Amino acid sequence: MNISSTPVNLREAIKNLDSLPTLPLIAQKLLSLQTDTDEGQRQLLVLIEQDSQILAKIIGLANSPMLGTSRKISSISEAAIILGVNRIKSVASGIAIMSLKSGRSTGNLNLQDLWMHNLGIAFAMFAIGRAMPKQTRPQDDFIFLAGMLHDIGYLALAYLDPQRSNELHTYQAASPNRPVLEIEYSLLDICHDELGAELARYWNLPDEIISVIRYHHTPDAPDAPKDQLLIRMVYVAEKMLPSFGMGEHVDSGIHDSDWEALGIVPSKAEEILCQAAEQADQATLFAANLG
Repeated sequence: MNISSTPVNLREAIKNLDSLPTLPLIAQKLLSLQTDTDEGQRQLLVLIEQDSQILAKIIGLANSPMLGTSRKISSISEAAIILGVNRIKSVASGIAIMSLKSGRSTGNLNLQDLWMHNLGIAFAMFAIGRAMPKQTRPQDDFIFLAGMLHDIGYLALAYLDPQRSNELHTYQAASPNRPVLEIEYSLLDICHDELGAELARYWNLPDEIISVIRYHHTPDAPDAPKDQLLIRMVYVAEKMLPSFGMGEHVDSGIHDSDWEALGIVPSKAEEILCQAAEQADQATLFAANLG
């Protein structure tokens, strides 16, 4: 593996905000909306109606077999009844962020594979969430957004140091059984979780989402928040779908303690794994029209 003779100092480069990708304007507007009032909900639906691509994808999701809708959904107001306003906001924000296009090439980072992976994790997290006690289960909007954005650190790396980004993804493809963080530390001395958290801060994303991005591989780290179940939900979901979309090798062993930390009886594990696989299939169908 040939590392650049003058590699970028990523810990310093991440502080240079001008070098980071800018959050799409539509995503900024969606994330800033307060949907706990009738007026905020109205503004959300109007904003989505003004973006034909997001509108079509939201209505497509509302008609997904995953939701078991018995009638054809044809409007954003009907979709809001099926999905709920908070989930619509989260899904629309995720779709808007996925539309991010760079003036530069992302090289060996395949954005379609990245978003497919993130979508699969987001959908699998719904299967995990349904098995959790209602009183501790995170809100659907945070579940989806956490899954959709947990690996945006790869996007930050592609912007900050395209050469080492290419080298990383080439090496990952050639070493599919080597743990992803081990590879990143050896090549970069920093990992996509740290880079992604800084990008999320730059985008002014919620603190809960920043924590997920930072600790989704290391939920038991001493400085990881202990009361944010979203972090462990992503951690478990990645173990359930290790090769979905973008290859990102992690230890596939899910321990009883992982389920118990989420308030789930370990005996339900096999059922949840089957449901997560079905959800991933739905993510594939949903992603087919996201290009």
